[in-house]
Amino acid sequence: SNKDGGYITSSWELYRAEVGLVELFRKHDVRLRLFHGRGGSVGRGGGPSYDAILAQPAGAVNGQIRLTEQGETISSKYTNAEVGRRNLEILVAASLEASLLHPFEEQVPEKYLDAMDKLSGHAFAAYRALVYETPHFNEYFRGSTVIDEIATLNIGSRPASRKHTGQIEDLRAIPWVFSWSQCRVMLPGWYGFGSAVKSWLADSPEHSIGILRDMYRDWPFFRVLLSNMDMVLAKSSMAIASRYAELVSDETLRREVYKRISEERANSISALLEISQSDRLLADDPLLARSIENRFPYIDPLNHLQVELLKAHRGGSDNPKVLRGLQLTINGISAGLRNSG
Repeated sequence: SNKDGGYITSSWELYRAEVGLVELFRKHDVRLRLFHGRGGSVGRGGGPSYDAILAQPAGAVNGQIRLTEQGETISSKYTNAEVGRRNLEILVAASLEASLLHPFEEQVPEKYLDAMDKLSGHAFAAYRALVYETPHFNEYFRGSTVIDEIATLNIGSRPASRKHTGQIEDLRAIPWVFSWSQCRVMLPGWYGFGSAVKSWLADSPEHSIGILRDMYRDWPFFRVLLSNMDMVLAKSSMAIASRYAELVSDETLRREVYKRISEERANSISALLEISQSDRLLADDPLLARSIENRFPYIDPLNHLQVELLKAHRGGSDNPKVLRGLQLTINGISAGLRNSG
């Protein structure tokens, strides 16, 4: 899962599993229909549905696909009848295109698969090193996000954790992703990519940025992988995240973890722009870029207000307006970021 291995590895393992299932079902002459439990956030399989369907392995759609629409994506896509019909048309069009124009025999070049395997391994190592191998990382996570407040306010249909251990391993996927989006780090949607590209390029003189650019141009899976990450990084803000980091009481821990996250974000953006040959995030989607930027004047103040409310709440305030204010800021930030949980 994303929480266990990070965005790059979880996406790649799902792709490989689909390839294996397609081959198995073809061998036994059984028709395959995959059910995609897509979340609203990129960290939980979200992103533009049209691109996601076209990024499926050859033969994985084959005339039919089943998927869920969850969370805040339901209201944004289906509240209005015309908008809802348009989204259904997009799903049908993508399914038809994937079925008719992506034949079973379509093969991804071996060098692309090999590169993706190695990138996944490097990204996995970088992600695990931060989340599971950094001493007291759980303390940083709980101090700099609203995870404990989410549990207290009973936001969501299920408890935030499967067990009452307080460990990251026992957290459900939704609150894990949702908490990182609230503080504007958006970590589950990109962490490890910068380190992966840097390590892969250093592995062998045969590895070049040109191969990754070819993958981005020719392979829908890799292009969508980076496109979704592009959107997530555009919504993140380390300036806002630094305000939340101030809530972590251990100064040494705060500085170390924040520095690592900030550096990895910078490296991931640099690698992404180098591969896509762009000069800024969302250069290929100016409408989305403008839409996101137009929301910042509304979202940013809510983040600053949320930090102050967290200080008051954790300082022992019993004012019911503090808890109510926290709930309103959580709802407002989520609505502004849209695909956040």
